[in-house]
Amino acid sequence: MEQPHTFVQRCHGAIGTQDRMRIFRQRPVTVWLTGLSGAGKSTIAFELERQLVGLGHACYVLDGDNVRHGLARDLGFDRKDRHENIRRVAHVAQLMNDAGLIVITALISPMREDRTMARDIVGRDKFIETYLCAPLDTCVRRDPKGLYAKALSGEISSFTGVSAPYEAPDDPELHIDTAALTPAESVARIFAHLRENSLATASQEAGA
Repeated sequence: MEQPHTFVQRCHGAIGTQDRMRIFRQRPVTVWLTGLSGAGKSTIAFELERQLVGLGHACYVLDGDNVRHGLARDLGFDRKDRHENIRRVAHVAQLMNDAGLIVITALISPMREDRTMARDIVGRDKFIETYLCAPLDTCVRRDPKGLYAKALSGEISSFTGVSAPYEAPDDPELHIDTAALTPAESVARIFAHLRENSLATASQEAGA
């Protein structure tokens, strides 16, 4: 018996990437923020979005907590479900990039294998892996959601950094020490990378 997906075919519209680049005057990329809980992912993601929008760029944050209220509300936090969560978010990011938007994801995404999968889905030329590095003790001290306290007391199982592993990126496009830098300084590092590699050349490539 044939599976339902065998009858599904890709459809292609008349509007392509170059057309959307001309409209938005930017090159669509995905800034994939990864790091431990408390490393500053959400704070940095939303501040970066604010600054980009303030300059007229079209972008959107896919925050891990927000995604789990809808797109991934059926998933837990075991290895299999984390993998599926990353897969779904990566496909949404790819679709948003195809629509011409800059995407900023804020997910722990602890496993290298899953981040490699995300890069392959989004497209290697559009994926900016950004490692927000902070020592575990710093994240525990911050503990903005009170999750480390619950994990250390055994109330939460499979918690990254305590009872589940985090595999740091081997060669990320950006490595930012959020224990040493303020959120504003961290955002400035990412923004500088975008200006050098994406935003600064988008209008030229789009013929604007």
